Amino acid sequence: MAVPATKDELLTAIRTEYARLCADLDRVPTDSARELVLPGHVKDTMMSPADLLAYLIGWNEQVLTWHERRAAGLPDELPAADFGWNDLGALAQRFYRDHEGASWAELRAHLDDAEQRIEALVLSRSDEELYGAPWYRTWTMGRMISLNTSSPYRNARGRIRRWLRTR
Repeated sequence: MAVPATKDELLTAIRTEYARLCADLDRVPTDSARELVLPGHVKDTMMSPADLLAYLIGWNEQVLTWHERRAAGLPDELPAADFGWNDLGALAQRFYRDHEGASWAELRAHLDDAEQRIEALVLSRSDEELYGAPWYRTWTMGRMISLNTSSPYRNARGRIRRWLRTR
């Protein structure tokens, strides 16, 4: 799928990649959801399908937090409070820990909710707001949303599909 350049393309990318991911997540056996079977987000580590969902939830919620902070007139904390762009592995592990007690069903519901809130955010913005000017450094708002939603959905789907093929 091409990099979205309009609001409609962004919504299509998010919805399409999320639907595809969900179809593959439906194939994950619940009793395997916490098994360390996927390469982790830190070199030489492993994660579970549940950790992967926690990661996606974490990034979706970070996007929402960025926008909530800006709307409140607060300074940016990107990628997250107490984390720099060179700390993404540690941030991923924090996302895993944040949801380590959640069941597979709870994680799926939480991700559904976060994805719906992302869609609402995009729907509330114009093409000009999403793609008309840099929002963070040289990146537009739409590109930052895409980089942290539809792109990770596609990547996660690949990870899940590769693992499911080996089962």
